[in-house]
Amino acid sequence: MPGLRTTKAAALGAVVLFAAAMAPASASPSAAPAPVRAVTPAAADPVLVDCFWKPLVRPADFMLACGDGNSRLTSLTWSRWDADAAMARGRNVVNDCEPYCAAGTFHSYPVLVRLDRPGEWTKKPGLPHYTRMTLTYTDTRPERLERVETYPLWG
Repeated sequence: MPGLRTTKAAALGAVVLFAAAMAPASASPSAAPAPVRAVTPAAADPVLVDCFWKPLVRPADFMLACGDGNSRLTSLTWSRWDADAAMARGRNVVNDCEPYCAAGTFHSYPVLVRLDRPGEWTKKPGLPHYTRMTLTYTDTRPERLERVETYPLWG
């Protein structure tokens, strides 16, 4: 089967040529090494830790009730996110659990969100996370909640 060997050899040659063309220029022996310079990383701003222990920065949505999903923040627009605090406007979507949670209705309330009290995240030492969240309802609110509610955050 001389024709098959020629085809395989041609295909192998094409693959080798393609790989050589795609190799980075620094792989060439004539390339000079890039100069090394010391860079001091900037201090990381705190993160918000979600229900799955994932670090988030400026999330658009955030689950508050990890166990049953009956309260979450949506449509978050962040105006601040720094080493001291974070602030956003959004909606708190809450299940009224009437007559019980599985048959309840979700209602949406406008809310201001403030994250603060950064502390070291025990799961990832050296990475700070916000440890407190304050929700301020700007209009209506769930019956069982005050106009301003403050929660400790996990982490």
